[in-house]
Amino acid sequence: MIENILNKAAEKHCDYTGSKMGMWIFLYTEMLLFGGMFLVYAVYRYDYPQEFHLAAQELDVTIGSINTLILLTSSLTMALSVAALQKGKKQLSLVLQVLTMLLGAAFLVNKYVEWGAKFYHGIYPNSETLLSQSKGSIMFYGLYFVMTGIHGLHVLIGMGVFLFMIVFTVRGSVSPANIVKLENSGLYWHFVDIVWVYLFPLFYLIT
Repeated sequence: MIENILNKAAEKHCDYTGSKMGMWIFLYTEMLLFGGMFLVYAVYRYDYPQEFHLAAQELDVTIGSINTLILLTSSLTMALSVAALQKGKKQLSLVLQVLTMLLGAAFLVNKYVEWGAKFYHGIYPNSETLLSQSKGSIMFYGLYFVMTGIHGLHVLIGMGVFLFMIVFTVRGSVSPANIVKLENSGLYWHFVDIVWVYLFPLFYLIT
């Protein structure tokens, strides 16, 4: 009884517009972060076009393509989970939220495999193997590890957010009447996916 009263009070005092604006402001700061890194990439890509092209050929395009498909699918499941909860289909929304989190985990597993292969061959920041290569290759892999690493961290954070959303949905604090938390989580996840859509061609499909 008391819990129901508290949930209703929280719903009444939910500042939907303020919450959405706060998330968009946060995403704007994230755009500045990744935008700065993309700018650095563009500068060094202009300075070392041939070295970047050759270094990119050493990346696994298949894994990169699979990860792209995984994240695009996760964006779909995330959007469907919000739509399901809006229609009052709580169980379906929970299943889709769990599926989104599992897809994020699959992305990180693939990234771990890919990074592991590079480390196995001695290609990682400040390694003797990498430092023996051209300056352009060093810059390429430096940007590759930093940018995909920060992106991977964002995926991990997103998975943690989804874990909280699942708990909140089960408890009823996220509901059709108070869905802004789930919507904001979706916005964050879509942003992370969009960043990868840019990272994939820049690192894997350089011509």
